[in-house]
Amino acid sequence: MTNQRVLLASRPVGMPTESDFRIVSGDLETMAAGDVLVQVLYLSVDPYMRGRMSDAKSYAEPVPVGGLMVGGTVGRVFRSNSPQFKEGDIVEGYLGWQSLALASAKNLRLVDPSIAPISTALGILGMPGLTAYFGLLDICKPKAGETVVVSGAAGAVGSYAGQIAKILGCKVVGIAGSDDKVKLLTDEFGFDAAYNYKTVTNHYAKLKSLCPNGIDCYFDNVGGAITDAVLGWMNTFARIAICGQISQYNNTQLELAPRPFTQILVKQARVEGFIVTRYFERFEEGRAQMAQWLKEGKLRYRETIVEGIENAPKAFISMLQGGNTGKMLVKVSD
Repeated sequence: MTNQRVLLASRPVGMPTESDFRIVSGDLETMAAGDVLVQVLYLSVDPYMRGRMSDAKSYAEPVPVGGLMVGGTVGRVFRSNSPQFKEGDIVEGYLGWQSLALASAKNLRLVDPSIAPISTALGILGMPGLTAYFGLLDICKPKAGETVVVSGAAGAVGSYAGQIAKILGCKVVGIAGSDDKVKLLTDEFGFDAAYNYKTVTNHYAKLKSLCPNGIDCYFDNVGGAITDAVLGWMNTFARIAICGQISQYNNTQLELAPRPFTQILVKQARVEGFIVTRYFERFEEGRAQMAQWLKEGKLRYRETIVEGIENAPKAFISMLQGGNTGKMLVKVSD
């Protein structure tokens, strides 16, 4: 069987381009005992992948030049040499950007299609949903009546985090990159207020007007000037979860910015970065609660789906530029 794979052709300088990727076709390796052959149906493109394309020291090993692009997938078991899975099962795993994948059974998770569409295994019921769940509940620890601000609020993680805060009885303000996304946040996702950062020059003044009682919790997906402004309007004992810094990922040099530590000291704020895999032992807890809220209609989600594995690089670049609403996915096969 022929497998299409997307490889890292070169390390990007600044914003990635399609020439930084290479699509190849080749035969599969021979299956061994315990192996499962998975036909990939959807693959995920996420902001963290930009860091994996760099050779800078980080929390995970970089993708080698010429190596398979990393990422989550959901697919159908095509053939199984493991008693854990049978042909036709839907599974989720970290199998990378390819149309077919050989995987050890221990690296796959069975997906129940009766709970929600299988694509949600890569979104609201997958890594992005768990990131929102644990980042908000374990780090921000919001209380009813507090004000929560979410940047990157129309993306997958941000939209879930804001809705969870609403479930907890908080006032939620979202920051997004278009008027349509702002409308989505307030009209469909239940945010109390939102604004388009591209049409605002003074973020501090805007945040003061939308959060007259200050900011108690900040779920940060973007960093940069927006985060600088939020830090200036924090309440005493504010909690800040640093989930992503997407505004900085493609910079070729460090930006000059205010040093925030005096504000953090004066406000006695807690600022903590996190990688969701630290909560691996609690993933089923988070997934069960997210599924329950989804079933009860307390959570909603959007997906932006691009067709064809050959368009995965375009989808990834578009996501980095804010071209997605909700979770960005690539549909590989039916």
